[in-house]
Amino acid sequence: MQIIPIFIEKEIEPSDNISELIIKSSELNNGDIIVIAQKIISKQEGRTVRLSDIVPSLLSQGIASQYQKDPRLIELILSETKRIVRMKNGIIIVETKNGFICANAGIDESNVKEGHATMLPINSDISAESIRYNILKQTNKNVAVIISDTFGRPFRMGQTNCAIGISGLNPIIDYAGTLDSFQKILRVTAIAVADELSSAAELVMGKSLKSPIAIIRGYPFKIEEHVIDELIRPEHEDLFR
Repeated sequence: MQIIPIFIEKEIEPSDNISELIIKSSELNNGDIIVIAQKIISKQEGRTVRLSDIVPSLLSQGIASQYQKDPRLIELILSETKRIVRMKNGIIIVETKNGFICANAGIDESNVKEGHATMLPINSDISAESIRYNILKQTNKNVAVIISDTFGRPFRMGQTNCAIGISGLNPIIDYAGTLDSFQKILRVTAIAVADELSSAAELVMGKSLKSPIAIIRGYPFKIEEHVIDELIRPEHEDLFR
């Protein structure tokens, strides 16, 4: 299996076509998996906000004063939040409107102009699907697309890249009902391959390498239609709600 970085020197703007940037910057094969950093999707889709345009509410101002944060940033976080999961030691963990549990609702001030912040795409599955079908239409190459972002993890230090949008592959390999090496039936093992592929891609993407896209080549999978919600644990199965 190969992980191939795609370098994009220019700053992504809403007028850019990410599918065309990928096609021009790389030689694609059938069966490639293209992993794209959320940040450039958000920039291309106009999900960048100038903080000076935000008027914080009294609630945002109260939270900001307690956690020594910019109240405008808190207002932006709350606008993208379905519910607050936990606030402690300056960390705000929320459930976003599209169901992700993450810090700050995915709002990010890194790799963006001073005084600006990016929000997560409104629907990353649609973003991935659009890129995938544009590539298929222009090159006749059948690929899968993953939109990835950096998330923290419960009970573990450090962050890792996770899938927040997919098109063209099953995000989970379910081994339930198959036999292990001792011929015992596996009952609950399901591997989140979309997250693992996202993490693998991050090894060549980095945060400051100007490589917001990576091609994973040689990983066997079937082209299938799935959605990212399949990776979100249902509420009735979540022991920590």
